[in-house]
Amino acid sequence: MEFSNSDRVQWRSELELYSARLESLHKPDLLPLDSFYRNELPLLLSARAPNPFLSKSELVRLMQWKLSRGKWRPRLLNFVSSLKESEVESASKKAFGSLPDLSKAISELTVLKGVGPATASAVLAAFAPDVAPFMSDEAMMLAVGNIKEYTLKQYLAFAKKLQDKAKELSGEGEKFTPSDLERAMWSSVIGSKSSASSTKDETKTNVSSSKSGKRKRKN
Repeated sequence: MEFSNSDRVQWRSELELYSARLESLHKPDLLPLDSFYRNELPLLLSARAPNPFLSKSELVRLMQWKLSRGKWRPRLLNFVSSLKESEVESASKKAFGSLPDLSKAISELTVLKGVGPATASAVLAAFAPDVAPFMSDEAMMLAVGNIKEYTLKQYLAFAKKLQDKAKELSGEGEKFTPSDLERAMWSSVIGSKSSASSTKDETKTNVSSSKSGKRKRKN
């Protein structure tokens, strides 16, 4: 699916396939982590109003989710695991209080060791999905065509594109948030990779069968 696509039905379809494609990765730990991130964590954060914050244990689980759904980088998990509880609570409280100013909110979180713009965006997305999308490789590739530059400047450009796209697609009974679009794009990319892999495997099988048949005829 192209980012320029304006078909609400297709975007909704890709979003609805998210869970199935998550399961297709065959990572048992990812499913409960994703449920925590998308369902439990937002409720925990909103329940702490008027001064919401993220706990250290929640940041660790969020990092486990991020690495499991994307590329596994154990050093990042080690870094956040070594943070002090007070550091995480203070930085996250300042970040949530800075919204909707994404630049300031991201900057408040990236003072934490192991937390870059991408992880910071995941924290903000759990609290404010209508403002801050998660900066995933898959969504970055479709929206801006660059998955090598994980900077604040790049995130702000990415977030603006998803915010504008969410407004464009919302209407006629449909409501999309920037976070909805991130999951839809992730789903689309994973689906395309799966289809490509299946086609490749089928081609190999057909070639192998053809060669086997030729050998039998020679005998």
